[in-house]
Amino acid sequence: MRIADRILGAVGLALGVAFIWGATHIQTGFIVDPLGPKTFPFIIGGLLAIGSVFVLLVPDPEPTWPRLTRALEVVAAAAVLIGYAQALDPAGFVVSTALAGALLSWRLGSRLLGAALTGIGISVGIYVLFHLVLGLSLAKGPWGF
Repeated sequence: MRIADRILGAVGLALGVAFIWGATHIQTGFIVDPLGPKTFPFIIGGLLAIGSVFVLLVPDPEPTWPRLTRALEVVAAAAVLIGYAQALDPAGFVVSTALAGALLSWRLGSRLLGAALTGIGISVGIYVLFHLVLGLSLAKGPWGF
């Protein structure tokens, strides 16, 4: 399995470098906050590149693969996150985040009521912090929040 790890490391390194290269092409205006829009892609690309170099240089000799049911859980979580990204614009931040948070919490083992409350709490908490406290703009959706 060393070759699979090395291929994964090389692909991850290429993606990390692509993130950083793409961040250098982000256009900024005259009035920009101290961090600017380039910072987050630089951080993500850097972390991805560093992690990929580690996987490339120190491959796992005998990896343990998850059972099929666990692999399907990962695929389902990825599908929830893709659906979340697609639902942000039409449904708004609060509703989309509440649904995604509830679904992911439920799949992590919470009971339905606990998962629903967790999703609502995460959604409202992030909305209050980012929108009301920090003044950042979030997807409004049909209800205006």
